[in-house]
Amino acid sequence: MAARLNYFADPTAGKALKHFMSAGKTLKDSPLPAATQELVALRVSQINGCAACIDMHTKEAAAAGETSVRLNLVAAWQEATVFTEAERAALKLAEEGTRVADAAVGVSDEVWAYAAQHYDEGQITALVILVSFMNAVNRLNIITQQPAGDYVPGQFH
Repeated sequence: MAARLNYFADPTAGKALKHFMSAGKTLKDSPLPAATQELVALRVSQINGCAACIDMHTKEAAAAGETSVRLNLVAAWQEATVFTEAERAALKLAEEGTRVADAAVGVSDEVWAYAAQHYDEGQITALVILVSFMNAVNRLNIITQQPAGDYVPGQFH
């Protein structure tokens, strides 16, 4: 599969993505734990069917020491016993924040309260921005059919 657009060849895309990637770097440096960030990015990408992001975040998480068991169970995290309560709260918020068209309320008060039990204001702010950021990146990649499989950890950092 070939991508419909080469973001790096287009001047407008290059300018916009420079700022977009800067936002991603800011999130990486946030107080939200790195493992949680990768699990959330992976789950949002699974829900949206973004192969390029699934490739990237699976490889980034593995390179950072994440186990294959946990990576393989992200898609079924609700039935898995390998995630902490804090990670489960983040994954639940990520799911409801991604599936906004499927629920009349978006992120429920119950899910928000669950996340707030495990993350301070700076962390939950980073979590909300990360979910939104990943949804945007997923859409950019899906619309332009960015291929998956060749990502190398650290390639965009």
